[in-house]
Order: sequence, then C-alpha cells, then structure tokens
Amino acid sequence: MDKVRVRYAPSPTGHLHIGGARTALFNYLFAKHHGGDFIFRLEDTDIERNIEGGEASQLENLEWLGIIPDESPLKPVEKYAPYRQMERLDIYKKYTDILLEKGYAYKCFCTSEELDAEHEKQVAAGVAPKYNRKCCDLTAEEVKAKEDAGMPYTIRVKVPAGKTYEFEDMIRGHVSFESEDIGDWVLVKANGIPTYNYAVVIDDHSMDITHVFRGEEHLSNTPKQLMIYEMLGWEAPTYGHMTLIVNEDRKKLSKRDESIMQFVSQYKEEGYLPDAMFNFMALLGWSPEGEQEIFDHDGLIKEFSEKRLSKSPSMFDKDKLKWVNNRYIKERSLDEVIDLCLPFLQEVYDLSQHDEQWIRDLIAVYHDQLSYGKEIVELVSLFFEDELHLDDESREFMKGESIPNTLKVFKTKLEELEEFTKENIQAAIKATQKEAGAKGKMLYMPIRIATTGIMHGPDLASSIMLLGKEKVLGRLEG
Repeated sequence: MDKVRVRYAPSPTGHLHIGGARTALFNYLFAKHHGGDFIFRLEDTDIERNIEGGEASQLENLEWLGIIPDESPLKPVEKYAPYRQMERLDIYKKYTDILLEKGYAYKCFCTSEELDAEHEKQVAAGVAPKYNRKCCDLTAEEVKAKEDAGMPYTIRVKVPAGKTYEFEDMIRGHVSFESEDIGDWVLVKANGIPTYNYAVVIDDHSMDITHVFRGEEHLSNTPKQLMIYEMLGWEAPTYGHMTLIVNEDRKKLSKRDESIMQFVSQYKEEGYLPDAMFNFMALLGWSPEGEQEIFDHDGLIKEFSEKRLSKSPSMFDKDKLKWVNNRYIKERSLDEVIDLCLPFLQEVYDLSQHDEQWIRDLIAVYHDQLSYGKEIVELVSLFFEDELHLDDESREFMKGESIPNTLKVFKTKLEELEEFTKENIQAAIKATQKEAGAKGKMLYMPIRIATTGIMHGPDLASSIMLLGKEKVLGRLEG
C-alpha cells in the first residue's frame, strides 16, 4: 500500500461539531495506525456562510483533542499547497477546461426561474427531478452568441448513459449506483466557484489522498465524484462511510438538538478533559476487540482497525461520557484537578474567606466522584450556604426518638476538640457512638443531616471539618 494520506476538510462556517470531530478522529487514527499523514484542508467556497475565525476555531479544537494535522494551511507542504479551496481556483479552472474540451462538460445558460419551473413540472408528473439537458446540445455558435450577450452560465457534467458506478466501501461493503438516477449536475457555479463534488475530487487527487472516511450523508455524492475520476483518468481513493451519530431517542444528532451539547468547545468550557473526549469519541461507531474501553492516545492508535467500524448508528450517551471523563479525572493528581476546578469555583463563589489548604481539601473530597470540572460548583454548594434546607424525607427521619440525644452528645464531643481536624472529628463520631449507644445509620445519618442538610454525601468527617467548628456547632444548637 502507498503511504496512507487522509484528510479532514471542514467548511469555516461554524465551530467544530461532534460529528466533524469524530470524522477527523477516525481519519487521524487510521492514518497514524498505518504510519500515514493526516491533512487538514479547508472547503471555504461557500463564501456567504463563512464566519470569521472559523478556520482557527476548527484547528484549535482539533489540537485541544490531540488530533494534530501533519499538513494544514498553517503547516503547508509546497507540493500540495494551497490548502484553502478559494486559493485553488486556477487549479480547478485548468481541469474544467479539459472537461469542456473533451465534451464531458458543457455550459448551461438556464435561469433559476426556468430550472424551478422544470423541477415543479417533473414533481407534478411524479418523476424524480433532474436537469432536462436543455443546454447540452447547443452548438458552438449558440454558446458564443449567449456568452457575447452577457448571459451568465453554470458548467454541468454530461452524465454518461447506462453506467453503473460501484465501489467497495470500507464499512458498508459493495455499493453501486446507476447513472440514470443522476442528472447532469453543476460542476462550476455562475460565479466561477466549483461545487463541492467537483472541487473535492481535484483536491483529493492532487493531494494524493489514499483513503476517505466520512459521514454516510456523503454516500450519494460518491458516484458523482467517481465519474469525475473516470473522466480525468484518475484512480479514486478508498471510501468508508460512517454511520450516523444519534441522540438517546435514537434520532440523528442535529444542531437544533438541545438535549446534547453539539460543539467540542462546549465540552472544553464545561471542564471535560481532552484525552477523555478523544477516548469517548473513538467509541462512537468503533469498538475494540476485547472488553477494554479506556485507552490512552497511543493505545487507541495501536488498537484502531477500520474493520471494527460499526454498520449501525452510534448513540451519543451523555452518561457514558461522564463515566469516561470521571475515569480520567481519577487518574489526575490532586494538583491537576484543583487547576481544573478552581476557575469554576472562583466564578461562582467568594473564596476570599478561605485559605489555600481549605480549597485544596474541599476539592479533594470530590476528586473521585467528579465527572467534569464545572460539576464541582453544584457538588460543593452546601459549603457556601448559611441556611439548611431539609427535604421532606430528611425532616421525617429527624423525628426519630433517639436522635436528639445523639446530636447532643456529638455537639459536646466537638466542643471539647482543641483542633478541628478530620481525624479528631472522626474520633468524636466514634466517641458519640459509644456514649449515645447509636450506630450505623442511626449514628451517621442524623449527624450528616444536622450538619450538612443532606442525607447522603461525601466523607462525613471531611465535610464537618470544611464547614468549620463555629458553623457546625451553631447548626447542632438549632
């Protein structure tokens, strides 16, 4: 096999979407598994929809995930540059002239009004709409006359009759299309800018792209691209069309779906870890051979095989993402988790009353259960509230006959402490067990509810230490 060269070619019309990130990831993993190159190219011909900063945002988020291009507009290789389509218009024109000269393409002067009317007529007749070839057989003189009159035109490909376009898809196996089902489609728009299906062929060929992984929505584009390869006498790359990503209702993940964050930058802003996102997204439509699901960056490259890409839709499971991210957070040092959580705490809470050790201890309590950075804000809220707000279940539990005595004994034990440390508080709980005769649920739960306001939570002695002696004794008094 020639050196593997793959590409991810987004439009700078928005930020890096989960679907786009997965496409980039599978191309990247395949390339790196085979010792190849991963190319970032920009399809910027939809100039009305391009947004400022779109290219930079795509690259920044890819690099945050650990998907580093070997070539890009910022890392060009002279042989393949430029990497932005709007800088490649001369290249496309060269091949357009060849297709026109060979009779594989022709100029179409039909107006949009004429095309719309024909479309409606075909739909009304129950016929699958396609171009009626009105301009296909214009003579050279007729074409010149229309051009001299300043009539705008597109350039269409003359789709061959009676041809079957077939290929072996890396994921789906054998796929075929009949040319009868494809109308003469536009190669070049009236403004001189090529359409996607045309430009992508020129780009992939001239950049020596060997394999293309892309979403299944591109499957119907493949025969159009294959006919251009054939007309120009080129070999097409090997294609693999990945299945849809669906939400938890098994519906296609769309940008209007508000149940799931759609963009990689949103996960970054919520405090998810890039290597966890890299790992999780690799499992969206691919599965390893064994039971293992947690892999580091190099482990995924080693394990990846296109043969294990799924033919079924992949569900974006938010709970599984949290589980994967939690596994990665657990492996981080406490210092790293503090760096992750502190900006979120500073944004919401006044930390000026607390020293560095208190903040460190606070985050340490939640280190093992934290699913993502921003979650720390909700988890620690009880340490920043002055009033307790018991739910009905807690109120009912606190009516137990033995509970007032247990709390009275515990309060006395805390008052006797010279140092309000976790170890001393734990000893006070033990002493209360002995003196009050309470144990298990009837010991720990009343103390937890009376001091923290919740029935279940993190380590009790640590929680009481973080709340501070004055606040805890005040609550036990009440």
